Amino acid sequence: MFIQTLFADPRLFFSQLLVVVFSICVHEYFHALVAYKLGDPTPAEYGHLTLNPLKQMGVVSLIMLFFIGIAWGQIPVNTQNLKGKHAPALTALAGPAANVVLSLGFSVLIIVGALCDLNLFARRMFVYGAVINMVLAIFNLLPVPGLDGWNILRTYWKKDLRTTPEFVKGVFIVLVMLLFAFFNYIYLAAKIAVEFMVEVILFIGGFR
Repeated sequence: MFIQTLFADPRLFFSQLLVVVFSICVHEYFHALVAYKLGDPTPAEYGHLTLNPLKQMGVVSLIMLFFIGIAWGQIPVNTQNLKGKHAPALTALAGPAANVVLSLGFSVLIIVGALCDLNLFARRMFVYGAVINMVLAIFNLLPVPGLDGWNILRTYWKKDLRTTPEFVKGVFIVLVMLLFAFFNYIYLAAKIAVEFMVEVILFIGGFR
């Protein structure tokens, strides 16, 4: 379990905790910001134009993250207020896109850390930040009810993709179990993507 890291390496535990909380809050903030910019005042009315983890994630999510390493965030969006046929998809895409940008930022820091010979722990955290943000992006883009990929698909798919809240909750529980089962594969895919991104940055920067 995630909390075991607390006893083995408290500095690593709280550093990883901070990166994950920050990444999820940025993810949710950009959902809220794009929805607000595209005509839906709901996120602003409920106070979600913030990076406050208590608002973006909630107490239960933070507790779950602390003990087992699973967390989530959610913002209220009324798609009926959104202006433009692509607005729901853009709102859903904003969160994963923010995580990709964060992953890119951490990838730059990986290179800077290596060039400046920063201490090993700092460089490890840059790698962790890059990979975990790519994990969040990949996972949330899965076209499954409850995730951003589903909302993107629902924007363009002609068939009726409406689901009940109970169905979404059930799927979410299954997703949590699948995440435990397949996390290593998702993490590996994210790691490969980050390694490719670092190589591209090095090539563009003239280091390759």
